[in-house]
Amino acid sequence: MRVLGIIPARFGSSRFPGKPLIDLKGKSMIQRVYEGAKKSKLISELIVATDDTRILEEVYRFGGKAEMTEKSHPSGTDRCAEVLSRNCDFDLVINIQGDEPLVDARQLDTLIEIFADSSVEIATLASENITESDLHNPNRIKLVVDHSNNALYFSRSAIPNSQNYSGEDEFPFLRHIGLYAYRSNILNELTILNPTLLEKIESLEQLRWLYNGYKIRIVKTDIETPNIDVPEDVEKVLACL
Repeated sequence: MRVLGIIPARFGSSRFPGKPLIDLKGKSMIQRVYEGAKKSKLISELIVATDDTRILEEVYRFGGKAEMTEKSHPSGTDRCAEVLSRNCDFDLVINIQGDEPLVDARQLDTLIEIFADSSVEIATLASENITESDLHNPNRIKLVVDHSNNALYFSRSAIPNSQNYSGEDEFPFLRHIGLYAYRSNILNELTILNPTLLEKIESLEQLRWLYNGYKIRIVKTDIETPNIDVPEDVEKVLACL
C-alpha cells in the first residue's frame, strides 16, 4: 500500500498568522513537523501543501518537498485533495497537521495500519486522556463511537450529556486528535460534498462526511503531543524540546 503524507500549511491563520515559520529552538515549526513525519515507517512520500511562497521556500531550504495550492481552499482536506490530483499513484492519504511540531511517527503508523481492514474508509485518532476543562473547552473536540469504534458524532460540547447519569463508573469520554487518513478514492469523493447545517453549527467538517454516510474509524492512542493553535501555546512546546 502506497501512502502519501501531506502537511497542509497556511500562512494566514486567523489565530496565529505565519505560525508555520516561527522559530522553535533553531528550526521552523514546519521543519519540525516534516522531520517528525519523515520518521514514519509506512509513509511512501511526504509533501507540504501550502498557499504561500515563504513556506514553500522554507521547505526547499531544509531539503523537503512542497507544492503550492490554491488560497481559496476552505480546509486542509481540500488542500490534500489538490495535491493528490497531481500525485495519483497512492492508495492512501494521511493529513498531518502543520501545527504539530512534536508529531510522533508512531501515531501516524498506527493510523495507517488500521487500513489493513478493507472496510475502513477514513480513520482518525482519539485519546481517553481528557480533563474536566477539556470537556467544556470548545477548542477541544469530543466524540462518541459505536460498537465497532466508528464515530457517531463529533462536538465542541461535552458529549454525551451526563446530567442524568448516576452510575458508579465514569463515562470514557474521548478527545479528538486531528490526524486523518483516507483512502484516495474516498478523499476525492469527500471534496465534492456540499456543506451541511450540522457542520456549520459545530464548525467541524467531519460532520459533513458522517451526514453523507461515510464511516470514520476511531483509533485510540495514549501518545500526547502538544500543538500550537495560538501564540500562548509556544511555551508548552518549547518546554518539551
